[in-house]
Amino acid sequence: MAMRSQIYEWTNLAPAGTGSTLTRAITDDTVAMTLAQQVSVFTGGVGYNITKPAETTATQFVVIEDIACSPDDTTNQGGDVQIRINTTDYFQNPDVTQMSGVSGTASPYPRGISDGTNNLLKSFDLYPDVYVLPGQVWDVLYTANTALTASTTADCVAAFIKYTLYDGPDALIANKLLELGITVNPANVDWYKRTLIEQQAGGF
Repeated sequence: MAMRSQIYEWTNLAPAGTGSTLTRAITDDTVAMTLAQQVSVFTGGVGYNITKPAETTATQFVVIEDIACSPDDTTNQGGDVQIRINTTDYFQNPDVTQMSGVSGTASPYPRGISDGTNNLLKSFDLYPDVYVLPGQVWDVLYTANTALTASTTADCVAAFIKYTLYDGPDALIANKLLELGITVNPANVDWYKRTLIEQQAGGF
């Protein structure tokens, strides 16, 4: 398939509550994190990880559509999520200084999780979507707002990313849409394909 909608969920769970893991098990325990510790949810060495950094090839285009993480509440500890493209963090303060990203209270995961008093719904939308161009390395970073203790259920935190991967011809179309100033999404990619087919059919 040339166009795939994908999700990725990270948690600070690993066997015996240490290091990272490539697969999940119901026996995994929470991995300790220090206050303000920022880790890559893909390759940070804490909890569920993948084997290499997320990157696009010369024939791929990624659109990040949603991010969320555990919110601060009375029973669970939360944090912030940040998108990084190559070496540049996407979210910054108004004075262009660094920040830890979007709060889990503004974009909670899972949706409707209780903060101890109320069920939280998101007040933040990732709009416009974040584009990862061909050849770029991208990452999502989680920052703990409080110290998390190993092997403690209440100290289990999570982050969520939803994105669409365009590959091959669809990546070329995504780049063309970007040049034209048109939002890159599956509907617009399909529209551009139909337009090309109609133009070719009209030439015969």
